[in-house]
Amino acid sequence: MRNYKASGIGPRRAGPGQDYPPLRDRIRPGVRVLFVGINPGVRSSVTGHHFAGFSNRFWKLLYESGLVPERIGCEDDTRLPEWGYGLTNIVPRVTPGADTLRPEEFVAGRARLRRTISRYRPKVLVAVGVTVFRALFPERRGPVKPGPQPERFGDSAVFVLPNPSGRNANFSHGEMLSAYRYLARHLRRNVRL
Repeated sequence: MRNYKASGIGPRRAGPGQDYPPLRDRIRPGVRVLFVGINPGVRSSVTGHHFAGFSNRFWKLLYESGLVPERIGCEDDTRLPEWGYGLTNIVPRVTPGADTLRPEEFVAGRARLRRTISRYRPKVLVAVGVTVFRALFPERRGPVKPGPQPERFGDSAVFVLPNPSGRNANFSHGEMLSAYRYLARHLRRNVRL
């Protein structure tokens, strides 16, 4: 893992009031799998890195599941394209929690994500959390379980993972790891990385 000083990417400060710096997508041409979060948290905005919350388990789960070959942390998010992965969010607005997002932001976010999918053409869109899936497919009713879904987003297959936030009490670490391992198996069988 690199530290902020060595990477040349350090913590950023919020502007006046509650305006936080936007968080850049981590996508390059050739991306095979696009991880999609709901929106950036404050810590991610301030550090300039995705899934940067102290209790967020995303990076640990990527390694433990075999999705990446080495331990990495949020400061390594720019490296995900090395393995055919990309990162983005439905809503770009930074908030302390997703509960303040407005319905029109999800509508605009879905349109923006469709353009992103059309441009980069990932084989699989991974909704990082059931909330992300429901934001992408508001018409879907009933329970949503981690794993592949029958829906497609543009030309991309859809897979749901549990939200790795420490705030997510619906899944234990073991259950999350099982879902991430399922994704790793699914990708090995269906997507050449």
